[in-house]
Parts: sequence; structure tokens; C-alpha cells
Amino acid sequence: MDVLTALLLLVHLIPVSTAKNGASSKSRKRIMPDPVTEPPVTDPVYEALLYCNIPSVAERSMEGHAPHHFKLVSVHVFIRHGDRYPLYVIPKTKRPEIDCTLVANRKPYHPKLEAFVSHMSKGSGASFESPLNSLPLYPNHPLCEMGELTQTGVVQHLQNGQLLRDIYLKKHKLLPNDWSADQLYLETTGKSRTLQSGLALLYGFLPDFDWKKIYFRHQPSALFCSGSCYCPVRNQYLEKEQRRQYLLRLKNSQLEKTYGEMAKIVDVPTKQLRAANPIDSMLCHLCHNVSFPCTRNGCVDMEHFKVIKTHQIEDERERREKKLYLGYSLLGAHPILNQTIGRMQRATEGRKEELFALYSAHDVTLSPVLSALGLSEARFPRFAARLIFELWQDREKPNEHSVRILYNGVDVTFHTSFCQDHHKRSPKPMCPLENLVRFVKRDMFVALGGSSTNYYDACHREGF
Repeated sequence: MDVLTALLLLVHLIPVSTAKNGASSKSRKRIMPDPVTEPPVTDPVYEALLYCNIPSVAERSMEGHAPHHFKLVSVHVFIRHGDRYPLYVIPKTKRPEIDCTLVANRKPYHPKLEAFVSHMSKGSGASFESPLNSLPLYPNHPLCEMGELTQTGVVQHLQNGQLLRDIYLKKHKLLPNDWSADQLYLETTGKSRTLQSGLALLYGFLPDFDWKKIYFRHQPSALFCSGSCYCPVRNQYLEKEQRRQYLLRLKNSQLEKTYGEMAKIVDVPTKQLRAANPIDSMLCHLCHNVSFPCTRNGCVDMEHFKVIKTHQIEDERERREKKLYLGYSLLGAHPILNQTIGRMQRATEGRKEELFALYSAHDVTLSPVLSALGLSEARFPRFAARLIFELWQDREKPNEHSVRILYNGVDVTFHTSFCQDHHKRSPKPMCPLENLVRFVKRDMFVALGGSSTNYYDACHREGF
């Protein structure tokens, strides 16, 4: 058995991975730890395997948990696309051979996979907002193209959809049996992997997948900022954050040495190898149990991988401490959070449109939202990560509405900056909707410092 096989088997020895199970609702100290399975120190390979999110055992989740007198009003789902082929190639090496056609009896398996392929192949009449209508509806290349969704990625989101269907439709009856197109709000970036991930989730979620009722809107920005994307101060935060990343890398002599060794193996300048972002390709090798590449000068190996992955983890830790990324995130996430509370407020008025919203997105979408919400301990978005906002009505006090926020099935409501102390004052297992509204309308700007009280002023303030 090779090292990669042994490491991948490790995932299947963990009954429910920490990223999926995490803390109980009573344990509020940390979001993700599990004393049984979590290593005592940060292990780069363990973290990478959680990131792969290899479909295995069915996961337990906290979605839909509420006292019986609460009624589910609307659900807002943000996903990262599923497992994909790398976006970068390690120079002068053979690309990992991964088949991106969907084969029902090949692992990873899902009972709906065959029907999904059949349904997607008949979807030529699907009408989406341009340019989405020119994208393929499912992956279908014998050798994956760069960035293409894999069978693993499809299965991850079929699983997500099935899980949400069991909770939100079967248990809570969020949508009526005769649901209509205007009760869904669907939006995706213009990448095939995000459209296909969204379709896979919907296929697992909806009781009858009717092309006439499925309409995806196109979002040109990975921040989902719609008409509010111009924000000079946000870009300044990002430039300072990128400078911080660069300086941290310069300080890491072991990282430089590792890049140098790898560059010699593939016979390119170190600068060229680093620019090729080798970790992206190496993660694909790890997630798919494909050996790292070799040349006549030697092999890229697990030790190289560990050094680069460890640096990534250290970078995330410093990013949280330095707060530059938080400034970027507060401005980057504001438009989509503002849209979400707008939808929630309309639902509280009894409107029946857009009860289920799905944003099919990227790590660079979810990461700023997690940061802006104050979820500093949340792991970097894995493949097929899901962040969910639930809106609930108290049947005993119909004018009272509350929210729950869940990340990969873990209830993180009381880890958010706008609700972290609420459970100390209230026995309710949720957060008042007005806390979230106040956070988006006012407190996000207060957290930035300065005197701005709205998004436009915060984006254009002088002297930053």
C-alpha cells in the first residue's frame, strides 16, 4: 500500500470528520474540534484530507434543528463548488490522469448519479441568464480539463442536496408540493464547475427536477456584489493583505528551500515554479490518490507537500491576527449579506417568493463571508463547503423572527460577532433577526473604524 492510499484510508477510519460534525450546540468554545479524531497539533496532511472532503459515510448535521413551536420560513445556502481538476499545472510534468466523465458504478458512487446524468443530457432546453446558457451542464471529458468538476465534485453536491432535502423539504415542508420557479433564487458565477455544482445540489434537493422551474442568474463577480462592486477601500485592504502574505513567505526559509528543490526536480527557475501554484495540483494528487509527479531529476514528494501546506495554515493563522483580511471581508461580503437580509425581511412580511436561495460560488466567496461574520475559527472552505442561513418564526409570538447560521452542518450562530453573547441572556437556541440586520446595516461599518455609516462612504473614505 502506498503512502497516499494509507492516508486516504485514514479518512474512512474517522466516523464523522470534525469539519462535518464539530462541537455540539452546548460546547461553544471552538467550532470544529473533536477530541476523539482531531490531532493534538496541526497536521498538514489531516487538514488537506478534510479539505478534499472525500465522500464516505453519511454525515450528521445540525441543519433544521429548532424547538417544535418554531416554523422554518426561508433558507439561504452558499456553497463552494465541489472537487475540481487543478487550475494550474506543475511545469514540465505529466498532468494527473483523472477522468471527468460520470460513471454510475465507479467510486465515489451516489444512487442519483445515473439519473442526474440522464436528466442533464436532456437539459438542452434549459434557459439560464447569458452567458450561462453556453456552459456544459455536467462534466464529460475523459481527461479532465483545467478547473473542471470531477465525479467526486458532483457526488459531493448530490449528497448536500439529499441532506438538505431530507431536512428542509421532508421534515419542515419549506416548499409546497406544487412549488413554483419564483420560490427559488439561484445564482452562480460563469464557471462550469459552479453551475454544475449548483445543478447537482438542486437535483439532490428538489423532489421533481423540472427544467421549466430552474433559472440560474449569472453573477460576474466572485464576491457576488452585483451592482455594488466598485469599492476602492476594499481593494486597498486586499493590496495590504497580499503584501502581508508576501512578507510572511519571505520569512519562511524552509518554504524557499522546498520550492528550490522542487524547481530543480522539474528543471525550471524557482520563480516559475512558485507562480505555477504547485499546491493546487498537489492537492489534486492527494485527493485522488495519484502519486506526485517524478522526472529524471527525482520526485516531488509528501515532505514537499507538508512544507507548503503547513505554510498555508500559518498564513491563515496570521491573516486572522493581522485583521487586514477582515477589513477586506467586511466590505467584500457586505453586498451579498445585504441582499440576504433583504430577502429575509420580505419573507417575514409573508411573501412567498425566494424561500430557498442558492449561491453557487468559490472559496474566495465563502472565505470573506465567514471572516465578516466573525467566524475566525472556521476552517478554510473545503470542496463542496456549505454555509447556510435559516430564518425561523416563533409560532407563539408570530412577530418574532430568528436566524441560525450553520457551516458544514455545524451550528455556528453563537460564534458570530453579532450574536456571540446572546445565548447568555436568552434561552432560545437562535439569534434575533434584528441582530443580523443591525450588524449588516450598521455594525459592519463600525468594525471598520472611521465614521462611515453606509457601504458607499466606507468604500470611498479618504486617508485610509
